[in-house]
Amino acid sequence: MTAIQAMNLTKRYGETVAVADLSFDVQPGQVTGFLGPNGAGKSTTMRMVLGLDHPSSGSVLIGGSPYRELGHPLRKVGALLDAKAVHGGRSARNHLLAIAQSNAIPAARVEAVLELVGLTQVAKRRIGGFSLGMSQRLGIAAALLGDPEILLFDEPVNGLDPDGILWIRTLMRELAAEGRTVFVSSHLMSEMAQTADHLVVIGKGRLITDTSVQEFIGRSSQAYVRVRSPRLAEVAELIRVGELHQDHLRVSGLEPLEIGTMTARAGLPLEELTLVRPSLESAYMELTKDSLEYTS
Repeated sequence: MTAIQAMNLTKRYGETVAVADLSFDVQPGQVTGFLGPNGAGKSTTMRMVLGLDHPSSGSVLIGGSPYRELGHPLRKVGALLDAKAVHGGRSARNHLLAIAQSNAIPAARVEAVLELVGLTQVAKRRIGGFSLGMSQRLGIAAALLGDPEILLFDEPVNGLDPDGILWIRTLMRELAAEGRTVFVSSHLMSEMAQTADHLVVIGKGRLITDTSVQEFIGRSSQAYVRVRSPRLAEVAELIRVGELHQDHLRVSGLEPLEIGTMTARAGLPLEELTLVRPSLESAYMELTKDSLEYTS
């Protein structure tokens, strides 16, 4: 069953349209990256998924039901939206105990998630004195508290040091490998390139693409085939769609196999035939350049 199903979601604030007729599915067993420029509507969409904001029109289902109809919702869905939106006077342990009691989650689970996120030693400290990185870890602990099937993370690596970033990256991959659904928004393309299997990209509140990471990068116009040959000028004349450089030919629009077949038939030797793919970041920037709210 589809874990999260957004259907024609629209959210208006007066005359401002934050999300416009947005539809996408999020499947279990993979990390789905939710990408878009600042102001694209990512946080608003996540809030609608969790029933925190009501859509102006459209709907969103979690496992076939609206979030507000879920019994003990934290056992079904865990989320980290704003790590600092907590009662600063409580200790980390008491904060989690209060959440656990609200959803009939055993107190022993609190100790388990504190250990999992590395906060056992500071469990008695007041949250108000936590660094942003520690707050992020506490927010992740709260999301994991009910051992949910579905997890939503909004910019989860904010404030984490390199070890913390590696830890959350590994955690998300492990959760997906267990068959859980992981839906994560991030502006760090380097992290999404190493973490996500699938991408939902939006701009100005509208869907731009819904595809695998590999397909997303492969569709970029910046992908090309680099060709080297001792008879490069003849290869360029044969292919006719390449950009000739001093020591190589850059070909867009043809696959390596096609180029290899053409040159073999013509008896032209090759020294290199390499598919050069753009980075996720460059592919993303190319795709979203018309969806930026502000340009310099």
